[in-house]
Amino acid sequence: MEKFMIVFSEKPVKHRTEFSMSGMKIKARIPKERLCNSPVHRTRNLAPVSNSGTIIVMKQLFIPQGYRFAGVHCGLKSDPNLLDLTLVVSDTPATVAAVYTQNLVCGAAVEVDRPRTPGTGFKAMVANSRIANDCTGEQGIRDAREMTELAAHYAGAEPDKALVMSTGVIGVMLPMDKVRAGIADAAKQLTSDEASFHRAARGIMTTDTVEKTASRQITFQDGTVITLAGFCKGAAMIAPNMRTMLAMIMTDAALEPAVAQKLLSESVEESFNCVSIDGHTSPSDTVLLFANGAADASPPVGNDLTKFAEALREICIELAIQMPADGEGVSHLITIDVQGCKTKDDAKKIARQVAEDVLVKTAICGADPNWGRIVSATGNAGVPFDTKGVSLQLNGFELFHDGEPMPFDKTVVSDSIRNNRDTHFLLTFKEGEAAIRFWTTDLTTEFVRLNSDYTT
Repeated sequence: MEKFMIVFSEKPVKHRTEFSMSGMKIKARIPKERLCNSPVHRTRNLAPVSNSGTIIVMKQLFIPQGYRFAGVHCGLKSDPNLLDLTLVVSDTPATVAAVYTQNLVCGAAVEVDRPRTPGTGFKAMVANSRIANDCTGEQGIRDAREMTELAAHYAGAEPDKALVMSTGVIGVMLPMDKVRAGIADAAKQLTSDEASFHRAARGIMTTDTVEKTASRQITFQDGTVITLAGFCKGAAMIAPNMRTMLAMIMTDAALEPAVAQKLLSESVEESFNCVSIDGHTSPSDTVLLFANGAADASPPVGNDLTKFAEALREICIELAIQMPADGEGVSHLITIDVQGCKTKDDAKKIARQVAEDVLVKTAICGADPNWGRIVSATGNAGVPFDTKGVSLQLNGFELFHDGEPMPFDKTVVSDSIRNNRDTHFLLTFKEGEAAIRFWTTDLTTEFVRLNSDYTT
């Protein structure tokens, strides 16, 4: 299957997308509502990111069997054109695995969902945006539980066989009259087509400017075609160990709860937990995996399971990268490759330290190849290493090698940052064979502006 890359223009009046297929570029217009589903009406450039970053989006969206979707406006957002409630129903009871925020201050939705997963027999997921239902006490938990009961009712399931996700402003109570009406409305609109899938993806968006989706199809050894598809949201308050992000991945394969949990946890560790925009882990973060067995009731084993695990990992990475690429006020997507460490955990600690260093982020914003900030940041990660074995490349230019600075043309390297949205760091150590890839963004004045008056 051919793939194409999506690049969202920074010029909101054009809403142009370029599809690059086999060397050809096809320009098309995207409706404004597809780009701007945020209370802050703006667009951000989503540049492609290759192996050192390219977002490769599948040409076709594959929809797994046995799921129906809806996204509606129920009044949580002031603009009636913006969707704020999502309902997904699995017509076949599904196994569900989940990964949640590690913030001790967790939201009501997380409090309700966490004891239920991993598990079997689930038939629905309901989510709302604009209001996070975090730090809302016992009433918030009652409201979250009621949302699952209503979703289960419309899905024809037991009250505890639905899950809930919420995202938005912390410390605000949900207007449950609007939420109840919204769930009822969404239940009437449930369909299994691509348009409904996209509406469901838009229903969880907050300051996101584009919906974030991914899908894969794989074929098992007996010829059975298995589909995986997912959507997520997230543009700020992003840090490892889950962030201000929600994600739901669905498959028509069958999985046992323990296997589903293992596969999801491993995939999240290499994707969602390798992204940081601002270092802030939010109270609401949730990734759900639904597996309903509608295409094959027998759980995969052997090579089939390996193939499924890789497809799940690919989807998680594709979704994860789309978040910093759509980061609030972002002008650069930074991919950090760290290699030559003793352990993968060491590599991740170093990568995260560099990713969240404010001086590194501002340097990239200003197209300043100030390699000293990057190298210095590695030493703050709490990981021992031989400083004489450290090397750094920035956008392919060698700036630092085996602990010593290298001569380079600052203007050329600066232009490579300024003229490209993607920036790549390659940090090499001589401690072992472990490596990690991590994603972050620069820090701009626009980011500060957007986050300085979020609730006012």
